[in-house]
Amino acid sequence: MPIVAQSTETTDWVSRFADEVIEESERRAPGAKTSGAAAPVVVVASGLSPSGPIHLGNLREVMTPHLVADEIRRRGYQVRHLISWDDYDRYRKVPAGVPGVDETWAEHIGKPLTSVPAPKGSPYANWAEHFKAAMVESLAELGVEFDGISQTEQYTSGVYREQILHAMRHRGDIDAILAQYRTKKAPAKKQQKPVDEAELEAAEGSGAAAEDDGSSGSAGYFPYKPYCGNCEKDLTTVTSYDDDSTELTYSCTSCGFSETVRLNEFNRGKLVWKVDWPMRWAYEGVIFEPSGVDHSSPGSSFQVGGQIVGIFGGEQPIGPMYAFVGISGMAKMSSSKGGVPTPADALKIMEPQLLRWLYARRRPNQSFKVAFDQEIQRLYDEWDRLEAKVADGSALPADVAAHSRAVRTASGELPRTPRPLPYRTLASVADITAGNEDQALRILSDLDPANPLASLDEARPRYDKAEAWINTHVPADQRTIVRDEPDTELLKSLDERGRESLRLLLDGLAGNWSLDGLTHLVYGVPKVQAGFSADATPKELPAEIKTAQRSFFALLYQLLVSRDTGPRLPTLLLAVGQDRVRHLLGA
Repeated sequence: MPIVAQSTETTDWVSRFADEVIEESERRAPGAKTSGAAAPVVVVASGLSPSGPIHLGNLREVMTPHLVADEIRRRGYQVRHLISWDDYDRYRKVPAGVPGVDETWAEHIGKPLTSVPAPKGSPYANWAEHFKAAMVESLAELGVEFDGISQTEQYTSGVYREQILHAMRHRGDIDAILAQYRTKKAPAKKQQKPVDEAELEAAEGSGAAAEDDGSSGSAGYFPYKPYCGNCEKDLTTVTSYDDDSTELTYSCTSCGFSETVRLNEFNRGKLVWKVDWPMRWAYEGVIFEPSGVDHSSPGSSFQVGGQIVGIFGGEQPIGPMYAFVGISGMAKMSSSKGGVPTPADALKIMEPQLLRWLYARRRPNQSFKVAFDQEIQRLYDEWDRLEAKVADGSALPADVAAHSRAVRTASGELPRTPRPLPYRTLASVADITAGNEDQALRILSDLDPANPLASLDEARPRYDKAEAWINTHVPADQRTIVRDEPDTELLKSLDERGRESLRLLLDGLAGNWSLDGLTHLVYGVPKVQAGFSADATPKELPAEIKTAQRSFFALLYQLLVSRDTGPRLPTLLLAVGQDRVRHLLGA
């Protein structure tokens, strides 16, 4: 059953939009409460074009209304979150880096996405279905409930026939609105700094925002574009139309084909984007739908649509603009896999709660980055600190709200890791053990000997995500390889102070064999050597102790993994094991 009473009761951005949407819904259906009629279903919407991999920037198109819809559900209202799959859009270009796709796909440019073949080896019927499938799977993992609408099905089955005929009858009114915004484009601003090509791709919208707004040749303006009956492409021009008979004649500039059809029975075409979008607002009764920067600038689709929607008897939805979602570690990724990462890529290395939190904690107009590099460890540390604060009641209200939206929906809690050990520790263990699960379980059990893991499953799926990050995003030359034999040359070269530091460490191993114990030990050795207590706090110590600690750590890393740095030393020592540590340190 839905968790109706679990409204977050805060002033975070999601709650504020939920307030606005509920108020707008009630304004559009006045008297529903007092008359006893059923409250109208609140409709929020997203639009996704499966023209290629649907990336993490596109995910904001879904997560923004999802979070608002979920808050409204928590308050006991019925909500419908529509995702319009714009699979009847034209195929604009061949995206780079897609496996199973080569330059021959260029011959399909101009066809509907559902008429383009799927990449070679795909089990799906066409291009659109191939890219929709990965997104649907990711949304399920993220706990996003939605009603999907295929625009191919809507148009080709005649669902919008009356709306199309209405738009053609009122083409003069539509043209007059569009004419107010048909101005020359301002010269492009000079780029101040080079931008990674994949980042530019991530910043792009579906491409629909740049589409023409209908043909306006010698025969006049027409807001409808047929797909050619011969080559299936949209490189067509309407040359005549009769309102009474609905006879429409078009010609194709690609193959030269032309024909005359009756629009009241013809289903192979669509309204141009700037008319199609507001038509759908009216048809579906959409109250909330965000849009990216490409649709939100002056004279763009959202602004123009706000006037055109009235022609269809509807109203413009509440529509916040959402900002760019960047990628930390993009350069490495784009060079290796081509293109920008998708939600499925992110969910391989992070739990859905963390990804939901990244979208929930920032207002739609604030940009943020999803981490695929070392920054993911810091993000997980921040998340774990938030979890602790929520648990002890010390978190701020807005942070509590963002956490609540990350871990649960109105339908219940998302599945979570039973023992959420630190991500950086799990990554280090996965790195050192190179896939050996028995070794990993031994090390993780030693982290807290009083409460050892009974099974690696207790640390899953977080452990699997950390292992995937190590295997796919950490370069081979940065992976940790423990030495097989001692570095005898280095051991012989040590002065008395260096040898003493190793003796102090080895003497304390057995009595401190836990994560906390080894942390205390490795930081304590330089303190003891300098004449201080191992328990002395940084405030009680001279600055030189930090220098001595860094030198000691570098020595241990060299002796254990032949590098100056590596995983946190306590984790590394646990991973190597007492006997092997003693062997490598010359005991």
